Amino acid sequence: MGFRVNRRTLLFIAGCIWIIAGVNILRIGIVTWLNDAHYWLFKMGEATVVFLLFFQFVFRRLFVKHSERISQKGEKNCPFSFFDVKGWIVMIFMITFGITIRHFHLLPNSFISVFYTGLSSALIITGLLFLRRAYLFSHQKLEGDS
Repeated sequence: MGFRVNRRTLLFIAGCIWIIAGVNILRIGIVTWLNDAHYWLFKMGEATVVFLLFFQFVFRRLFVKHSERISQKGEKNCPFSFFDVKGWIVMIFMITFGITIRHFHLLPNSFISVFYTGLSSALIITGLLFLRRAYLFSHQKLEGDS
């Protein structure tokens, strides 16, 4: 039968994966930022714009889509089913694209530092939303049992 998890655990796994990805990208952004610290105030503004755009128009929508899908699943699920097939393909593409860009130096470090810092912040916040949903899911279930 294999190892199966409940919906709350799927939400928790999703939150952890999003946060781990965000922290890893933040690490790369900060290291790159430290090697090119010119115009830091302007870069902070740019990173904030990247964060707002990605969070509002991409990751928040993905959070809603995946958390709704997870909440409609049965009680026993594959631990990797917090993403659907399309989500896994997008994740693999994004990781491969990011590694390729950095390996072949296709974009300047000034762009990488700003973009990765803003993107990572959006990823981490989205992960926290999944963890919050897992917490609320468990409490709603407990209250409904009383």
